[in-house]
This record gives sequence, C-alpha cells and structure tokens, in this order.
Amino acid sequence: MTTPTPRSDTVLVVDDTPESLRFLTDTLEAANISVLIATSGEAALELLDHVVPDLILMDAVMPGLDGFETTRAIKQLPQGAPVPIIFMTGLTESEHVVHALEAGGVDYVRKPIVVEELLARVRVHMANARQTQGGHYALDATGRNLIAVGADGALSWRTPGADKLMEALEPAWSRTDTALPAMLRAPVGRLLPDDLPSGTTVKTESPGGDTVELIIVGRPRRDEVLIRLNHLDPLADIARLQSHFGLTQREAEVLLWISYGKPNRVISEILVISPRTVNKHLEQIFEKLGVETRAAAAAFAVRVIAH
Repeated sequence: MTTPTPRSDTVLVVDDTPESLRFLTDTLEAANISVLIATSGEAALELLDHVVPDLILMDAVMPGLDGFETTRAIKQLPQGAPVPIIFMTGLTESEHVVHALEAGGVDYVRKPIVVEELLARVRVHMANARQTQGGHYALDATGRNLIAVGADGALSWRTPGADKLMEALEPAWSRTDTALPAMLRAPVGRLLPDDLPSGTTVKTESPGGDTVELIIVGRPRRDEVLIRLNHLDPLADIARLQSHFGLTQREAEVLLWISYGKPNRVISEILVISPRTVNKHLEQIFEKLGVETRAAAAAFAVRVIAH
C-alpha cells in the first residue's frame, strides 16, 4: 500500500518586488514550504477565492491596495479571517508596525530579512493557527452557542449554532455581519471588563420576547472573551427532552439546566431539591442516555434542543 504524501505547509507571499519574491520563494521552498505568489493586494484577494494558505507574508508598501488595506479586506473574508498574516517592513518604517497590527497582522519582520528569524516566526504562527482552529472545530462539534468578542465588542468568531440562534432572534441580522445583533450589544458590553470571572451571567430579551442568557466561559486570548448564549425557553425545551429521551419531568428539568451549564448547587436551588436528589436524577439520566459523563449528557441535550 502506498503511503500518502504528507501535505506541505503553504505560504502566500504578497510583494510587488521581483527580488523579494525570488528571495522569499527560495528561502521558504528550501524549508519544504510550498509558496504561492501575488504581486498586488488585488491579486492576493482574487487568489483567496480559490485556495487558502496556512500563512501570508505581506509587504506593507505596494501600489494600488497597500498591505494594510489588503489585510483588512482579507480579514473580512470567512476563509481569510483565520489565516495569520506577518508583515514585512523596512528598518526605517517603524510606524508601519502599529498599522500592521491594527489592520489584523499577528507579527512583523524587518527588512533586510534574517532567514532564521523569518522561518521561526512562520513556523510558530502556523502552529498557533492550527491549534486555534482545532479548538474551534471541537467547540463547533458540541453544538454550543458560543461567540468570541474583542475588547471593542466586535465578533471575532462564533459557532454555527450561535449564528443560527442570532439570526432567529433578530431576523434583520445576517451571519455575514461582523457586528453583533443590536439586542446583544449592551449585554455583551457588560461582560467585557477583564476583571469579571468566568460564570458571570447577564440576561436580555429579544424584540420578540425571547429571553437570552449570556455567560462568560473564559478569556482564551488577551482582549477577547468567550461567551455562551442560552436561549431560555424552559417549558418547550423540557418537553422536547422528555419526549426524545423518555425522561420523567424532573429528569428532563435537571438535564435542561445541565445543558445550560448550571452546576448541581444552582440546579438544586432552581428546582428546590437537594443536591443529593440532583445526583440521583443524574444517575438515571446517564443510564437512559447511555452516557457516563455530565459533558456527554449536556452535548446530547444541546443537539436535541437546537433542532
């Protein structure tokens, strides 16, 4: 049996200078990295319609769309947003560093480029991007309604479930928007201060009267907060869980609040039962669902509620 050839890393080099392109192509290919070339910002954007590289090396100064404008445009594309962009700037162009990071770049290298430094930065940022994407895929698979929001309140990432929920709550909002739906902006703003701990919760209502709970899950990166959205419709959700899994009313109630991320202590307070009774219901829930962990039971419940 033939062993498949491992996929090589791919870097897109955006530069209008033939000498720089030749040097960078030779350097990267010598390190077993595949190279794509664009000689302008416009060409880079067109290329991204057909192929998505693992990383982009971006010249800051180019005719037409410069590196900063090109980067901002790339970050607006669904396929371009996760790709790390490293800027290349001259030693005398220190003001470009701030502009590069503000535009969406993750790093920069100075010209004339030191080969070892360039390759080290490229490898680090490609590895970081893959780790981040792996985490996103894992969260997507849980069916959770999760959003990541920057310090300015803008969406930086969200799961498909969150997109679906936000569209349902506010039909005028589209998943192509980078801004939050209007109904979520104020409550999200209340969760942005970096001294707020995980578990901090606020509630809001949609124009249609739906109640939404927002909970801080964590802060995966500096100036970014991960928030879970719970669409609270307990009566409908309890009935759905009870019917789907053959649960008693109380078991369905316990499973519902588990799916909302509530600990046993809080569930016991909501349902006015003892934590020991919550545990007994959990044992029955695990048996009926054929699972062994709280996380697995919650994942099953989320999928049923979402549909």
